[in-house]
Amino acid sequence: QKNEGYHMDTRIYIATHKQFQAPQEQGYIPLHVGRINKQDLGYIGDNTGEHISEKNNSYCELTGIYWMWKNVHCDIIGLCHYRRYFVKEDLLLSQEQIETILRDYDLIIGTSSKTPANTIASHYAGIHFQKDWDICRQTLAALYPEYTDAFYLVANSNLMNLGNMMICRKSLFDQYCAWLFPLLEQIEQRTDISNYDSFQARLYGYLAERLIRVWILMQ
Repeated sequence: QKNEGYHMDTRIYIATHKQFQAPQEQGYIPLHVGRINKQDLGYIGDNTGEHISEKNNSYCELTGIYWMWKNVHCDIIGLCHYRRYFVKEDLLLSQEQIETILRDYDLIIGTSSKTPANTIASHYAGIHFQKDWDICRQTLAALYPEYTDAFYLVANSNLMNLGNMMICRKSLFDQYCAWLFPLLEQIEQRTDISNYDSFQARLYGYLAERLIRVWILMQ
């Protein structure tokens, strides 16, 4: 159903684990990620329809992205965190601004962050485990060999986009998800996180934060 006053069905989901003061701006919708077997917060949960809600401890907000991919039909879709939003001049992007931007551009993504290390690869190895980065690289080369050069460009740069946040047309979002989740599934089969603490166990969310730039470069 089209929102009155706008030409498009635009939905920006806000990933959260707890109750919070949600923006009143048109089109913003709280989404309880990792909802399965958790207390009902009164928000839409990522445990309905086709979902991977049970993987939230290792996939982070990606369980919400997967749910959005498989269960939502709209024109424009996006993900924010309850602590992180897309803003311009300190104001939340409005539905009208988003739709105007996406007439001229394919994608809205957060401002790039510069890593404290020389490269994305060395930064990852410094705070996580080198072996998992190597598995990611090897799996990408096996599944999507045409992306190898883009991966090395990203790995050897020092810029990244945190939070797995993006806004774009649903058709483009679906293309991204159809690329990302089979890759993460293969990486998951090749990694063992059974002895990781809760920080390191969020492995697949961390890798996706690096992989989104790889996908964007190729597109």
